[in-house]
Amino acid sequence: MLWVYSLTRAVTNKAVVTLQPNWPKIYKEETITLKCEIKDGEGTDWEYEWQTSSSFKPPKQSESRLIADASHNGDYKCKGRNKSETTSMTEWSGGFKLTVFDKKPQPVLSVSPLWLSPGDSVNLSCEVKEPPSAGWRFYWYKAVPDLSDNSYSYELLPGSSNGAALNSYIVHGQTHTAGYVCRKPKATIRADKVAIPVGGSVTLSCTVNSSSGWKYFWYRGKKNPKPLNTDLRGKITVSQGGDYGSSSLSTNLVTVTNKAVVTLQPNWPKIYKEETITLKCEIKDGEGTDWEYEWQTSSSFKPPKQSESRLIAYASHNGDYKCKGRNKSETTSMTEWSGGVKLTVFDNFHPSASLTVSPDSVQHFTSDSVSLSCKGNSAEWRVRTLKDSLLDDFNCGEMTAATCSVHKLQEGTRVYWCESGSGEFSNTVNITAQKTDIILVSPVRPVTEGDSVSLSCVSRKQTFDSNVFFYLNEKLIQNDTRKELNISAVSKSDEGFYKCQYSGKESPESWVAVKFITGLFVSIVVIILLLLLCYFKMPKGEIM
Repeated sequence: MLWVYSLTRAVTNKAVVTLQPNWPKIYKEETITLKCEIKDGEGTDWEYEWQTSSSFKPPKQSESRLIADASHNGDYKCKGRNKSETTSMTEWSGGFKLTVFDKKPQPVLSVSPLWLSPGDSVNLSCEVKEPPSAGWRFYWYKAVPDLSDNSYSYELLPGSSNGAALNSYIVHGQTHTAGYVCRKPKATIRADKVAIPVGGSVTLSCTVNSSSGWKYFWYRGKKNPKPLNTDLRGKITVSQGGDYGSSSLSTNLVTVTNKAVVTLQPNWPKIYKEETITLKCEIKDGEGTDWEYEWQTSSSFKPPKQSESRLIAYASHNGDYKCKGRNKSETTSMTEWSGGVKLTVFDNFHPSASLTVSPDSVQHFTSDSVSLSCKGNSAEWRVRTLKDSLLDDFNCGEMTAATCSVHKLQEGTRVYWCESGSGEFSNTVNITAQKTDIILVSPVRPVTEGDSVSLSCVSRKQTFDSNVFFYLNEKLIQNDTRKELNISAVSKSDEGFYKCQYSGKESPESWVAVKFITGLFVSIVVIILLLLLCYFKMPKGEIM
C-alpha cells in the first residue's frame, strides 16, 4: 500500500492597530477610537486580545472609544481568534505608540470688518499660533441657537475662509473649538397693549436698531422659554398672558396679562330683591389655562375664591365688585384687577304675575316634558328667555291658555319669565336640561325659612340598588339607601349648592335659596308687643 503524506502550512490573517481620527498629535480630552483591524475576505467572526504598556487595559473587543488623557500613553498590540475555528488566530500586530499631549493648541478666530449688519460681506480667518498653523485642517460651522433649552446646534459650512452674512460662527481647528460672537445690535419688544381683553388678543412687535432683514424667534417664559412659532416674523399675536421675548438679541421682555372682567347674569337694567343672579369673573385664555380667582368687594358679602357665585339678591349684596385670576401652573402669572361692577339691589319690585314650573325642579332630563305656567291679570302671556345673554322669545312646543308645554328641552341652563302685552312681568326662574344619567330634583323658587323641603336624586334607570350620597357645598351630608334628602325646617345655613351621587355618577349642582318673611315677622312681633303693653297698662276690671 502506498501512503501519501500532505504537509500544509497555516496561513494567518494580519492584525493592525489603528487610531481614529488619525491626527498627527492627540491632545487631552479629545475623543479617539483605538481599533484592531483584521482583513478577512470571508467575513470571519473574530474575538480580540490586546497587549499594552499603559495603565488602560482595552476590553476584548475590536475597538475602544476614549476621552484621551495621560493614562492612555503607551504601546498597543492586538490579535484575533476565529470563533468558529478556535485554533485559527492571527499573529500579534505591530506595536502602535499612543502619546497624549496635555496642552491643547488654541485656534483664534478673527472677523473683518468687526461690525456686521444683515446683508454685509465678512471675512473670517482662523489661526493656530502654538504650534504654527502650517499643516492644520480647519472645519467651519454656523451656530444656531435653540431657544427651547438655551443650547446651540451646528451647521457645517463649506471649507472656505469666506462666509456669508452671518452673526456668529464656531470654528474647529482639528477637534479644538473656538468661538466668536460679534457685538449684538439692540432688539426692542413692544406691545400694542399690556392686558388681553376677554375674547381679544395682543400684538407684540420686535425691532432691531441697526437695519432691516433680521429673522425673529419668538418665545414665552423667563425660565425654560417655550418657542412659539417658526415663521420668524417681526410681529406675533398672542391671547395668553406671560413673559414674551424674541431671540437672543432681545434686551427686554414684555409682560402681557389677561384681562379679567366681572359680569352679572342675567344682565337686567335693575336687579330686585329675591331675584336669582350670578356674579361671574371671566378670563379669556387661548390655551385653556386653569385659573384660581380672587375677589374684592365693598359689600358685606364676600364671594368665594371661584369663578362665579349664584345669589338670591338682597341689600347685603350692594357694593362694588372686582376680580383677578392667577394661573395655577405658573404662580407668578396673574391678570390685572378687573374694572369695578356696581351691584344695587332694589327693594320695591313686586311682580304683577308669577311663573311656575311643573314638575317643580331646577334640573330636568332633556327628554322630559315640562310645563311653564303664567298667572296674572292678563289674558295673553308669552314666555321669554335669555339665550347667550340676549333676549329671545321662547318657542313653546304647545301653548294652551297661559301654559307653555315643552316636550323636549335643549341642553343647558336658561332664565325664563312671563311677559304680557300690557307690560306685566313675572318672577324669573332658572331651568337646566341635562343629558346626564343622574339629576337632582330641587325647588325652582326660594324656600321660606322654617318650611320643610325635600330634595331627591333621580336616575334615568329609575332604580337605586346601593347608597345615595347628598352633598351641600361639596360636603357630604347624607349617605344611605334613601334617594331623598328631607329638611324639616330650613334655615339660612341650609342655603347653598346641592348635588347627589349614585354608583359613581353625580348630578350637576343646583342652588337652593332660603328667604325670610322679615316684614311680616316684624309686624306680628310689634302687634304682640303693643297688645301686651296695653294689657299691662289697663286698669283692673276693664276689658278691651
